[in-house]
Amino acid sequence: MRPRQKTKRHKTTRHKPNRKTPSRANTKDTKQSSRLRSYLTHHLQTFVASLGYLSRQPISSLMTSAVIAIALALPAGLYIALDNASRLSAGWDSTTQISLFLKAGTTLKQAEKLATKLRLHKQINKVNIIDRERGLEEFQQISGFGDALQFLDENPLPHVITVQPIIEQENPEGVLHLVKTLQQERRVELAQLDMQWVKRLYTLLDIAQRGVWIIGSLLGLAVLLIVGNTIRLDIQNRREVIQVSKLIGASNGFIRRPFLYTGAWYGLFGGLLAWLLIAIALGIMAEPLERLATLYHSNYQISSLMAGDIALLILISCLLGLGGSWLAVGRHLSEIEPS
Repeated sequence: MRPRQKTKRHKTTRHKPNRKTPSRANTKDTKQSSRLRSYLTHHLQTFVASLGYLSRQPISSLMTSAVIAIALALPAGLYIALDNASRLSAGWDSTTQISLFLKAGTTLKQAEKLATKLRLHKQINKVNIIDRERGLEEFQQISGFGDALQFLDENPLPHVITVQPIIEQENPEGVLHLVKTLQQERRVELAQLDMQWVKRLYTLLDIAQRGVWIIGSLLGLAVLLIVGNTIRLDIQNRREVIQVSKLIGASNGFIRRPFLYTGAWYGLFGGLLAWLLIAIALGIMAEPLERLATLYHSNYQISSLMAGDIALLILISCLLGLGGSWLAVGRHLSEIEPS
């Protein structure tokens, strides 16, 4: 008998379902997101806590914010004043005109004939005639000598032709050449250019604008010093707390944050108060300025800070507060070490 041959049975291996283990990358991302969440939470807590610190000393906080507001409101107010002056004088260059005072014996018909001739000139945009009677009426209204002028035997004023040139103000040589040409007209006694005072005004506005930049820069530096000195006093008042925090291992960044947010709060409140001061000043000045515009037959309305200007003012104020606190913390925090 043949011995039985043992048949080999192949074991069937069962495939277990793959259970995905968390990769190192996912674990790392989770840790980073948790760390970021904790970091942002601490920033938010510090942001609110610094506001609570200011609310516990309202008088000193209000005084510091008021000083910042005054320092910011002055250059901002000057900026608004210059902006209104620039807008008010923006159309004056288009109304710059040449006044032609005609000779005494010139009749109104001759003046109209000369005006028709001047309208054909290629460098002249507009021509108007002010006759003697109309000129006398305007002079009576402006000068206030209406009663005295009634005793005159005859009207001493000549006919006047006003000429508005096409040449732009950036080419004063062309305007002066036109004045000389008009002066040579047979009926013209005097050609007067009413442009020099506008040029002087633009020069003064340019000087004032640069002065505002200088004043604003100096007052911005003053805000940095004010906030820096205030934060320095806060650091000295919390000296023991800082020493204990460093003793238990707190980093400089951890200790620095409350002071930085305090400076930012000072800047924010200072910017809001500066906006309020400017609004009050404009409200006080609005009525007399409107009366002044009425005297000059203008319906000009004073412009105030727009939304973008307000946002820029508050942003600059916050940055100045943050910068002042950063300078103070960077200098004085390193001097405090646990004993």
